[in-house]
Amino acid sequence: MERIIEEIREDLDRRMAVAAERLADRTLAEDPSYAALLGRAELRERIHHNLRQAVEGLVRSLGGLAVDLSDARATGTLRAEQGLPLASLLRTYRRGGRLLWQTLTEAVAAHDREALPRLLPGATALWDVLDQMTDAVTESYRRTEARRGERDRERRAALLDVLLDGTSGADGPAAPEAAAQLGLPERGRFAVVVVACDGPPLPPGPGPGTGQGGYGPSPRVLWRIRADGETGLVELGHLPLESVRELLAPAGVRAGISPVVRAPAELAGARRLAALALRTAPPAGGPRTVLLDERLPAALVAAQAELAGRLRRVVLGPVLALAPEDCRVLLTTLGTWLDCQGSTTRAAERLYCHRNTVSNRLRRMEQLTGRSLSDPAHVVELTLAHAAVVQRAAADAGAAKRPGQGPDPADRATAAPRPGAPAPRPSPIPGGRGRRSPRPRA
Repeated sequence: MERIIEEIREDLDRRMAVAAERLADRTLAEDPSYAALLGRAELRERIHHNLRQAVEGLVRSLGGLAVDLSDARATGTLRAEQGLPLASLLRTYRRGGRLLWQTLTEAVAAHDREALPRLLPGATALWDVLDQMTDAVTESYRRTEARRGERDRERRAALLDVLLDGTSGADGPAAPEAAAQLGLPERGRFAVVVVACDGPPLPPGPGPGTGQGGYGPSPRVLWRIRADGETGLVELGHLPLESVRELLAPAGVRAGISPVVRAPAELAGARRLAALALRTAPPAGGPRTVLLDERLPAALVAAQAELAGRLRRVVLGPVLALAPEDCRVLLTTLGTWLDCQGSTTRAAERLYCHRNTVSNRLRRMEQLTGRSLSDPAHVVELTLAHAAVVQRAAADAGAAKRPGQGPDPADRATAAPRPGAPAPRPSPIPGGRGRRSPRPRA
């Protein structure tokens, strides 16, 4: 068969040039991806070159030599870098293979029709060569695409770091430029969400879609994954901030959400506020995803670690010094009463005890702390001190999971709630509403 090909080589090349013209015209007419990338002359030349490479590969294969696939690999790399879809590339290769066989049979028939039966055994060899070329193109394309995707992910992460950390190198983009490269507007409505690393993983690629809570479309979220958790840059558009909580609700993660900001340059500050909001989210019981503006008293405590420690000891020191069980009971009762907006009756219902029992516990809390729950200033102190205790207990619980660390001995009584007891949760004092005294009325 090699002799037949050598005899028809010149005529075969002319026929392949005509075939390349037809395939180039068909490809440009039917595939917009090729039409946007290559002109007719360049595409025709590439197709003609690939057909010649296939014939050379057939000759080498028939002679027992390995097919040279370097050109096919180079084509796969080039088209991946240019962004041509792999499906378009492979479709053109398959069409070229069928066209080559048709051209080869026509050239052999024109040279010597009696030689056609001798061509048939070479069909298997030709299709094997075409398969090798297609496999080489595909492998090279996918390898290049993976490298390109990794570079794109690293670049996107670097741009998010500029916005979320508020840092950029001497030659790096400033916040407005980084936002533009990420497709964010100069002015808009943005927020940041910080997800705790101690919960279930987020589902792959949460982003635009149908909201879970009746808000319609969900906000666009650009995620930055780090070892200490995930941070999302949220482009809200006209959606309410609550839509972020609705988006995260199905995942069951613990997260903090910043207030709305208007410019990309404000996102670094928003990230810090979202991380602060996360520190106020209870590890068990209560809302899993919290908005900073709903947790301002607790956030104030979380932002001042040194003062929070002083607040715990000055306001609730006598309570923390009690036996662990007594301490848990009083702190749980106080937290529940605060959650119930100062209603002794509702607190009793939640704690499954009599209203007088709640009143007695709260009266003891007043005696130990020297603070009156009928005095708004004292209630503020107790609310903030309770938030400080809960946050410290959560921190100690996390530290206990790490080797060489444990809870603060001064807060040992609150390191873990009593089994079956509601976890104490800090609650902000509703603005403009007075609290009722826990003392039973005569």
